[in-house]
Amino acid sequence: MDRGRILALAERVLRLEAQSILDLCPRLDDRFVRAVELLHGCAGRVIVTGMGKSGLVGRKIAATFASTGTPAYFLHPAEGVHGDIGMVARGDVVMALSNSGETDEVLAVLPTIKRLAIPLLLLTGTPGSTLARQADVVLDAGVREEACPMNLAPTSSTTAALAIGDALAMALLDLRGLAPEDYAALHPRGTLGWKALFRVRDLMHTGDAVPAVAETATMKEAMQEMSLKRMGMTTVVDASRRIVGIITDGDLRRQQLARGSLLDCRVEECMSSNPRLIGAEELAATALSVMEDRAITHLIVTDAVGRPAGVIRLQDILRARIL
Repeated sequence: MDRGRILALAERVLRLEAQSILDLCPRLDDRFVRAVELLHGCAGRVIVTGMGKSGLVGRKIAATFASTGTPAYFLHPAEGVHGDIGMVARGDVVMALSNSGETDEVLAVLPTIKRLAIPLLLLTGTPGSTLARQADVVLDAGVREEACPMNLAPTSSTTAALAIGDALAMALLDLRGLAPEDYAALHPRGTLGWKALFRVRDLMHTGDAVPAVAETATMKEAMQEMSLKRMGMTTVVDASRRIVGIITDGDLRRQQLARGSLLDCRVEECMSSNPRLIGAEELAATALSVMEDRAITHLIVTDAVGRPAGVIRLQDILRARIL
C-alpha cells in the first residue's frame, strides 16, 4: 500500500465534504426559514422519505427530529407504493431527499401526497427538477463535486443533506424551547439521559457531612475536621456562616512547604480565598466541566445567601456516570 496516496485521498475527501457544508451557508435564506416554519407548524408527524443513500440519510434526519422534540418517522418510498403510504395522514408534512430530484419511487408517492394536501419539503441538488417543481419548499443541497474520485458515489452530497437536516432539527429544537430535562426524557436509558437529568443537588453531600471550620479556627482544628469528614477538604465560614474560603489537602502540602509547622496557624492565613462555588440546581454535567477546567476535585454548593449547603465531589459525579 502507498501510505502517502492513502492519506492524500483521505484528506481530499475530508476537505471536499467540509467545503460542501460551508457552501451551504450563503444559501441560508427565506426558504430555510419557510422550511422551519412548515415543520414547526406540522400538526401531525414529519414523514421523511428517500431512496438509496438519500434514504439512509433520511433515516438519520428522522431519528434526530424525533429525539429533539419533532415527531417524525421514515417512510421507504418503494414500500410506500405497496401500502405503507397509508401511514401518511392529513396534518403531516413530507420531507423528501433526492439529489437528482427525479427519483422514480419518490415521484410515485406524490399523487397520494397531493390528494391529501400534504405539504412537501424537498432537499435536492437539482432545484429545477421534477420533484422541485412539485414541492412547496425547496432547499438546495447541491455540491460542486462528490468526494468520490470518480465523482459518482454519493459522498459530498449526502454529507450536505445530513448537515441541512441537522440545521433544521436544531432550529426546531430552539423554537420548541427543549430543555435538558425534555431531552433526557427522550433518552431515558442512555448516558445522555443520565447526564441531563442529574443536578448538583442529587449528588451533593449535605448536613453534618459537609466539613466546615471558622476562619478564626486553628489549622489543627481544620485538619481534625478534614480527617473526621473524610472529604479531602473543608469549607471556611465567617461568623454568619457564609463561605469565605476553602482548605484542601493540596493547600496543606503547599502551606507546609512554605511555612513549616501549621498547627498553631489560623485558618484565614492558610485558606484559599474566593473558592469556586456552584448552585444546587446546576446540572451535574456543569459541575464536572468546572472541575475539569479548574483541575479540582470538589465544589462547594451554596444557598441563596452564600452559606454552604453541600459539597459535590468529582468521584460522586463519576460514580453516577456523568461522563
